[in-house]
Amino acid sequence: MAESSFDIDSDDLEYAEIVVVRHGETAWNAERKIQGHLDVELNDAGRQQAVRVAERLAKEPKISYVYSSDLKRAFETAQIIAAKCGKLEVLTDRDLRERHLGDMQGVVYQEASKFCPEAYKAFSSNRTDVDIPGGGESLDKLYDRCTSALQRIGDKHRGERVVVVSHGGVIRSLHERARPSARRIDKILNTSVNVFHLYDGDKWTIQVWGDVSHLDQTGFLQSGFGGDRTSG
Repeated sequence: MAESSFDIDSDDLEYAEIVVVRHGETAWNAERKIQGHLDVELNDAGRQQAVRVAERLAKEPKISYVYSSDLKRAFETAQIIAAKCGKLEVLTDRDLRERHLGDMQGVVYQEASKFCPEAYKAFSSNRTDVDIPGGGESLDKLYDRCTSALQRIGDKHRGERVVVVSHGGVIRSLHERARPSARRIDKILNTSVNVFHLYDGDKWTIQVWGDVSHLDQTGFLQSGFGGDRTSG
């Protein structure tokens, strides 16, 4: 369920307001095929979702910059947002990429335990320091790179409103950084809006979480693989 507290003061220089958006739907999302670092583009539904979230953001307080993962599904979503929000340039950052899922990439999630059992075992581990065979990342490595990336952006844009387009696994790590004592987040829906305030002193708060109200007319996947075994 979405939660929100849109109390925005654009003159407040103490924090950067970062609107983190998950990319639009891909065919592999719909098929529950594991993407990771594989470069899959949006499907038609995903492009429609991107247009809807772009129209929403264009009606809200001014966006100064748009950042994105360099993977196609995020970059295309970001381009659509940037065009609607003042024809902005999209700045890419590899550290905003999805978790590298090693030998599981390209495999349908339900078949992963059969086709790549060691990778699936590592992926399913309760430990956060376990790398996935085939070049995959541990949850700790994902957390370190993506939270550091968002902190860099926040430090650079105090007093501004910035959009960051990324991926389900990344967004889950960002939530953990802002609310370390909260329960683990399950679904991260395509083009969901999640608003973070990053203050001086490395303090993070969440103002809006999991909001897909802009998709009422478009629809979204209720299930589908997107970052880890519990995600939407």
